[in-house]
Amino acid sequence: MTSDSPDSDAPEGDAPEPLPDGGEPSDASEGSSELRSDGGVDAEGADDTTLDPWGSATVSDYRKLFAEFGIEEFDEVLPEVPEPHYLMRRGVIFGHRDYRPVARAMRDGDDFAALSGFMPTGDPHIGHKLVFDEIIWHQQQGGDAYGLIADLEAHSARGLTWDEIDTHATDYVLSLLALGFDPEAGELYRQSTNREVQDLAFELGVEANFSELQAIYDFDGETDVSHMQSVVTQMADILYPQADEPRPTVIPVGPDQDPHMRLARDLAARMRYFRVTEAFAGFEVAEDERALLGEVYEALTAEEDAGGDDGDDTLRCENAADALRADRESYEAAGYDAATVEGVLEKLENAGMEPIRRRTRFLGRNATDAAFDALIEAVDGEKRVYDEHVDAFDLSREAAEDLAREVELDHGGYGFRAPSSIYHRFMTGLTGGKMSSSVPASHISLLDDPEDGYDKVKAATTGGRQSAEEQRELGGEADECPVYELYAYLLAGEDDEFATEVYEECVGGERLCGGCKEQAAELMAEFLEDHQEKRDEWAEKLDDLDIDLDVAADRRG
Repeated sequence: MTSDSPDSDAPEGDAPEPLPDGGEPSDASEGSSELRSDGGVDAEGADDTTLDPWGSATVSDYRKLFAEFGIEEFDEVLPEVPEPHYLMRRGVIFGHRDYRPVARAMRDGDDFAALSGFMPTGDPHIGHKLVFDEIIWHQQQGGDAYGLIADLEAHSARGLTWDEIDTHATDYVLSLLALGFDPEAGELYRQSTNREVQDLAFELGVEANFSELQAIYDFDGETDVSHMQSVVTQMADILYPQADEPRPTVIPVGPDQDPHMRLARDLAARMRYFRVTEAFAGFEVAEDERALLGEVYEALTAEEDAGGDDGDDTLRCENAADALRADRESYEAAGYDAATVEGVLEKLENAGMEPIRRRTRFLGRNATDAAFDALIEAVDGEKRVYDEHVDAFDLSREAAEDLAREVELDHGGYGFRAPSSIYHRFMTGLTGGKMSSSVPASHISLLDDPEDGYDKVKAATTGGRQSAEEQRELGGEADECPVYELYAYLLAGEDDEFATEVYEECVGGERLCGGCKEQAAELMAEFLEDHQEKRDEWAEKLDDLDIDLDVAADRRG
């Protein structure tokens, strides 16, 4: 493929490989009013399923994250978000874990928080701006916002000196402030100077072990202890907004950080005094067994209701065992494996004539004796008390969760809610492949001189055709174009109409790459000039902020 000079209107550069999913953006060329962006296109040969927080930040097919890691599509929760950010509207924010409690808090005016961190290993660039914008937007929606500098991680995992970390930390904070973070309404901190975070990390460390970190992060005998300690510190960062009071909390991150989110959600649950589950009899079951038992119970009660009997008074575990045995093949055909079916059958048969009834169960996993006794006293209505759990027959699951948290907080626990997360696509590097801080030509630093930013955009790879004639005939490939991403992710701002216009003109053959890049380069230079003016204004006020940006003099190493 040929490349014309920067002043030409012909297409320029080699197009990177397209995303395997084919992309939603093609809808725009068919007259759709919904603007979408496929987002980051990956380096060739990228691992499409392994998520490594310290490795290559590429994902070759975002849809695989839904199936393999349980990340949900953001489109499903988007209608529940009041006044969604343009990154949400355009599909740049593509996935989430448990974001509904945060969206509900926004709608209802309830307390919620947003936190994300930045490892100060280099200059902040336009890829980092995505996270800056997400934190700031949640703050503007009424959330308590936290911006943290992961300096302990930078020192332990990347080996930066404290002098280097101080310089980069200041640059990150200045850009976050310049983009709109309100330090009076939010909190900025460094891991190394936040004693509350470090104390929380110590407590969380009691619930984690090396085998688990090895399985999640592929640590081995050569991994230093400080690196492992920095992981637990990150878990404390994620839960820090709930240190005083449990509340919905969202962590905006790239998908490579999802291992941290999964571990944080697990640790939040392990720290709880009580676990609340659904149960049907006195025995305990695993999650897959509970689902099967629920289906059997629903089928039995439906039969009893049809016969005019009150199933709650007459059904016994042996009745459920008979029903499951009779329909075993249909349940296995529905996806339950033979071991699960056999396990439930055995437990039902052993329970014999015990009544089978739906109930809410409190498991006292970490509760003190005083907290367990207080819970028993607090459960109203019919209940059954066992050595390690309490069954309540008149409480909904939601009411039981609230009661368990209230008792826990009254007896010195944290009552953590599982933290939520949202995931944005990676930006493609200006030279194709991934955007990398170590490759200056691939990204635009928020510290770049505006003229340098202009030149980088003008030199960028595009999704253009081999000639202007071919582009006019076939249209450009905006879904594969790093320059179009600049419009969708940054340069168009809130103006969806402008971003849509750029897309449709490109794929319709009206917009050629030379003119498109000239417009993008001018907008980028304007953005950098404005951003750096605001950084300069904040630089004069840094001493008034409640964050220590100069710790090197007090540390060794």
